[in-house]
Amino acid sequence: MTAERTLVLVKPDAMQRGLAGTILQRLEGRGLRLVGLKLTRIDEPLARRHYAEHEGKPFFADLVAYITSSPVVAAVFEGADAVAAVRASVGATNPAKAAAGTIRGDFGLETGRNLVHASDGPESGERETALFFAPAELIAWTRDADRWISENP
Repeated sequence: MTAERTLVLVKPDAMQRGLAGTILQRLEGRGLRLVGLKLTRIDEPLARRHYAEHEGKPFFADLVAYITSSPVVAAVFEGADAVAAVRASVGATNPAKAAAGTIRGDFGLETGRNLVHASDGPESGERETALFFAPAELIAWTRDADRWISENP
């Protein structure tokens, strides 16, 4: 297992529904270590950089308008295979197809309002983290419990 960092955004629909704490709690409960956290408002230039891979697609303008419509919680989680662990906890992009017990499976209804963004790979985790956090805003630390969570803390 490889220790990784991954970005999680608690999206506007989750913020409006009061689910930020529940989402963060589920990821921490999984054994992931929180190393960065902030409440922020994404402006249009940042939204365009974050979702650059979708530029030119029919839904791009709506995606930018949505992510900039409300504050979000930006979080960085760290741990063994953190990207895969977060994505498994979050569930399928389409909440109707997400497994029960996942964040989207338990709380989501529509693809366009799927509560949370999770990096899709280690490289995007690093790239996206750098969009939202300066290096000094990330705190490297270990928990005594890490040795009980992972064989290679």
